[in-house]
Amino acid sequence: MNIYFVCTGNTCRSPMAEALFQAQQKEGMQVRSAGIYAMEDGDISENSKQVIKEVGINYTHFSRQINEEDVHWADLIFTMTSAHKLRVLEEYPYAAKKLYTLKEYVRPYGSHDVSDPFGGDIHKYRQTFQELKVLTDELHSKLKIN
Repeated sequence: MNIYFVCTGNTCRSPMAEALFQAQQKEGMQVRSAGIYAMEDGDISENSKQVIKEVGINYTHFSRQINEEDVHWADLIFTMTSAHKLRVLEEYPYAAKKLYTLKEYVRPYGSHDVSDPFGGDIHKYRQTFQELKVLTDELHSKLKIN
């Protein structure tokens, strides 16, 4: 199964989600991430690097912009916000049946947006990382059941 995480710049949330998902090393599951407005081959944020490193995940990432090839590759596309989902839907309407916010897929109640740490201090990044940890764990559980 191919999982695609999408956020704004592919420097904070989607790379953290990708790192967490990869760290679980589930056989038959591949993961990529991208940003709607990403700068190609940019570095992820220093705070994202730090929180990933703090939990012992070995992860190197350079930002990528969402592209048609990856949208076709993905079995499931998870955006970090409802606004991201709408933007992806505008650009790739054929992906509608495999497009969700991460929260809506694992928790169909409440807010569908993952908090954005961009511009925040390391504490804010740790909070978002923890939120993504819980969500990616729930995603693994749900995919295992289905």
